[in-house]
Amino acid sequence: MIYQRTIGEQVSVTGVGLHSGCRVNLTLKPAKENNGIIFVRVDLKNQPSIKCHPFLINDTRLSSTLIDDNGVRIATVEHLLSSFACLGIDNIIVEISASEIPIMDGSSNSFLFLLDQAEIKELKAKKKYIKINNVVEVIDNDKWVKLSPFNGFKVKYTMQYDHPLFTKEKSEYEIDFSKQSYISELSRARTFAFMKDIEKIRKNGLGLGGNLHNAIIIDDETILNQDGLRYENEFVKHKILDVIGDLYINGHQIIGAFEGYKSGHETNNKLLRKILNTPSAWEYVEFDNEQSAPNSFHYLT
Repeated sequence: MIYQRTIGEQVSVTGVGLHSGCRVNLTLKPAKENNGIIFVRVDLKNQPSIKCHPFLINDTRLSSTLIDDNGVRIATVEHLLSSFACLGIDNIIVEISASEIPIMDGSSNSFLFLLDQAEIKELKAKKKYIKINNVVEVIDNDKWVKLSPFNGFKVKYTMQYDHPLFTKEKSEYEIDFSKQSYISELSRARTFAFMKDIEKIRKNGLGLGGNLHNAIIIDDETILNQDGLRYENEFVKHKILDVIGDLYINGHQIIGAFEGYKSGHETNNKLLRKILNTPSAWEYVEFDNEQSAPNSFHYLT
């Protein structure tokens, strides 16, 4: 993956927004090199567009939501962006007919299937990676995140919930993409919610489209989904899937090591903003051939 990528042809899918509950049509279209990731609200007058950028993430309540200066919203972008990061897609136009990306099955797997139908197309311009040169850390009460120099890409995440399903072994996971695959290890991990929190979430106007088909629902003892878990440690794997999507809001794959403890969309975004505001902590790099690029980006898929 040393050249920029887009898709070969237009593809579409229809789904429901996890938080809005609204039916939404999603269309992915090819884009030119150096175009970036562009979201377009085709349901609004003049079809306003928003270029994906960390400083436009202005709502992090249970998801990452882009909001521009005019109040135009593109909600729950993290799973779609996670699939783009997996395939190294850095130029694409995303059209939606409502304010939120469809949740599909709660993972990134449906988006990967859709992108497979579109086929990946390499462009002529070289890909720009963000290389981490110094440790950058954000501490938010008992939560923290950091990015450190590393010749590749790896993610370690630790979660903590007072629930019998969240044993220590199932609450921590590290994936090094020089050795492990995003598609086999993470892509099918679904979002989750606790039954005791759902009423409060919905009173706040969120989770209106959530159900057992697009989320794992947890009661006081176990999960309510009849088919069970897709991975033994599906909860923490989904958190890593989210991290990858949140980091890709900058539009570039990162050469570095991420570590997070109890972090969420807000702290992940604070980390990106801090990096971009610390010029000495990072630099753009390009590679002349695949052999000179870190192995992590050969094994993402």
